[in-house]
Amino acid sequence: MNCLIIDDNKLARTAMKQLVSHVDGLQVLGECASAIEAYNLLQKEKIDLLLLDIEMPGMSGIELTRNLGKQGPVIIFTTAKKDYAVEAFELNVADYLIKPVSPARFIQAIDKAREIVSGSSKELHSSDSEFVFIRDNGVLKRISLDDILYLEAMGDYVKLHITQKFHAIHSTLKAVEEKLPPSRFMRVHRSYIVALDKIDAIEDGAIIIRKEAVPVADAYRAALNSRLNLL
Repeated sequence: MNCLIIDDNKLARTAMKQLVSHVDGLQVLGECASAIEAYNLLQKEKIDLLLLDIEMPGMSGIELTRNLGKQGPVIIFTTAKKDYAVEAFELNVADYLIKPVSPARFIQAIDKAREIVSGSSKELHSSDSEFVFIRDNGVLKRISLDDILYLEAMGDYVKLHITQKFHAIHSTLKAVEEKLPPSRFMRVHRSYIVALDKIDAIEDGAIIIRKEAVPVADAYRAALNSRLNLL
């Protein structure tokens, strides 16, 4: 998997290259000091992953992400501030790293990105009441519906979150929703579907599933309440 480092700070680019050098199978294809420079390079080169700073003069990393759209590379934001976490969430980037980035945290983010990149060869197939199939590198793999915790839209992909891992599927959330039994799964946000029997709690406007928080949009709140077995 190749990557492009984009940061207006030369020392930050050097630190990121050092992190990349310790990860097998990850290569730096180039580095850019501005988002505009990166945008122009991306018109000519095939890049799998962007390690993208947010605050840069001229065009920010968030603006570059929006300009690239859904067909762009997988993106990991690298920033010194936590202020942009909500916008990053809305843009469905693979991860959001706060500088200075530890090697362990960097590897965790790269693993997420690899799942998404490899997901380009995966898709969801029709299911019955007990399981679904995903296509993984030409092989159909069975996923039990009981193992699915929730599903998350991410650009042209859908992440199937199961216990301690996820699968990336090249599909839309709407297409996946149509293949899941509505008695067991429910959309609660434009970017999320949850397994109703995996809900542990609902607090502060979010569903808690295995200690992970899934947002609930106001448009779905009444329908969700009607599906819950409230006493």
